[in-house]
Amino acid sequence: MNANTPPGILPALLLAAGLAAGGWFTGHGFMKARTADRTVTVKGIAEREARADIAIWPLRISAASDDLGRAQAQLEHSLGEINAFLLRHGLDPATATLQAFSVSDAKTNQYGNGPHEGSRFVINQTLVVRSTEPVKLRSASEKVGELVSAGVVLSSGGEYGSSGPTYVFSGLNQLKPEMIADATARAREAAEQFARDSQSRLAGIRRANQGVFEILPRDQAPGMNQEGQIDKTVRVVATVEYGLED
Repeated sequence: MNANTPPGILPALLLAAGLAAGGWFTGHGFMKARTADRTVTVKGIAEREARADIAIWPLRISAASDDLGRAQAQLEHSLGEINAFLLRHGLDPATATLQAFSVSDAKTNQYGNGPHEGSRFVINQTLVVRSTEPVKLRSASEKVGELVSAGVVLSSGGEYGSSGPTYVFSGLNQLKPEMIADATARAREAAEQFARDSQSRLAGIRRANQGVFEILPRDQAPGMNQEGQIDKTVRVVATVEYGLED
């Protein structure tokens, strides 16, 4: 500055330079923050077909008579017929367990109205057949009419719900690592496609959620549930959030 420089001009110039520099740094920092906030969230789905490896079949047996001893004899006869039935169809009766034994006496029913009709005593018991050969058990359950022909009285409902077999797939832990890797790969493919479409590049993973494994019926029709189907579909959905760079 020379002697002719007006008083106060130097402080003004310094202030202007400072504001300009501050504005550049502020703008540059804002641009970097906006870039850091650019993300894309994608989902990847992996599915596998699986077959049940355990089958459980509850058979609820009923016997009725005016004589309690006769009703019990009928129940024992039914149990013998069921054991023979299981053997004929290649199932081990030793794997079956007896549960939920109950006896009702119509004369002690305080809610009964009028004279008693039908048998006085009714005995119910549930025989639960468990097998690691679901195909054999399914085949046997399709021939349950043989038991009816032999005089076995079966009833549905109760604590076990449906009288048909329940099919369980217990091998989920063996499928998990491969399916998680597959779902994550599908998610990355979707993210890469998004990045190409938006003229960006993928940065690292910000967040990831492997999702919940679901066991679904293979045939997903209305009213179908996976417990009643021997063949199932295992599904997992992975959610991954990626950063984006220019």
